[in-house]
Amino acid sequence: MTRRELRGTIGWVEAAGDYEFAPLRIPPGTSRTAAATMLSLQADTGGWELARLQLHADGTRKVILRRRSRLSYLPGPHL
Repeated sequence: MTRRELRGTIGWVEAAGDYEFAPLRIPPGTSRTAAATMLSLQADTGGWELARLQLHADGTRKVILRRRSRLSYLPGPHL
């Protein structure tokens, strides 16, 4: 068996009203601690906060991050 590397994906950052939103997909097999650490780093470096988190039956996490539009000079989300 070969181990394939799974990476999260980030959708387009969309602005709606006073907030910017960035959809993020965290692949199955990522531990809860690792996912929390990734989201914590996004909050610290880019001013993002958690708007919504969905955990699917296959283990995939779909996350929506948001931040105030005035913080758009900060870097976008990254993995």
